[in-house]
Amino acid sequence: MNGVATYGHWGRPLLAFPTEGSDACEFEHRGMVDAVSELLAAGRVKLYCVDTFDSETWSNPHIPLEERARRHQQYEAWILDEVIPRIRDDCGGASDLIACGCSLGAFHAANFALKRADVFPLAICMSGTYDPSAWDAWGERGEAAYFNNPMDYVSHLDGDHLDWLRERVSILLICGQGQWEDTTGALESTRRFATLLSSKGIRCELDLWGYDVPHDWPSWRAQLAHHLPRFC
Repeated sequence: MNGVATYGHWGRPLLAFPTEGSDACEFEHRGMVDAVSELLAAGRVKLYCVDTFDSETWSNPHIPLEERARRHQQYEAWILDEVIPRIRDDCGGASDLIACGCSLGAFHAANFALKRADVFPLAICMSGTYDPSAWDAWGERGEAAYFNNPMDYVSHLDGDHLDWLRERVSILLICGQGQWEDTTGALESTRRFATLLSSKGIRCELDLWGYDVPHDWPSWRAQLAHHLPRFC
């Protein structure tokens, strides 16, 4: 499948979003696949890693926030209309996927899970930031920006849809408190997002690691290896 790298032979499907601007091979090159190799070998999880479209969306400073969000919807359509059906076919019809990501990938994981909890009832989010309006954004904000900003749309959730999300989705927010977690804004954003989710009664687990745990791959390898066995 173009734009997708697959690891493992069986198990619960996990869709991994790479860091900003990276590709489907990043998890392998950065040791994330090795970090969960025992789960892969045991057939407990099957890992699908996808390319990003960030350079044309959230990471493009030359276009306004609303246009970034509209372009992101093309990426969302590719994931939902092409990638997910092929994953389900590959897994014999499995419907419940885990969404996972680090840094900007954590945003993708959370956003997909909250918008499509029927597909992703669980998101594992490491060192993310969850407010695109803070990402060197400019221009007027419309519906596309609103519905792709968890800090916005979660704030206004209510009624039957909120009740359904409370029953359906779980968000695991993980962040170190060491180097770069402050300068990237990940630590503050993770705390704020956890507070917001909890205030809405949406299942959320906040796991803050120590002051010696930086915003970097060794941290994320350890965090994924620590948490993933609980879910597969």
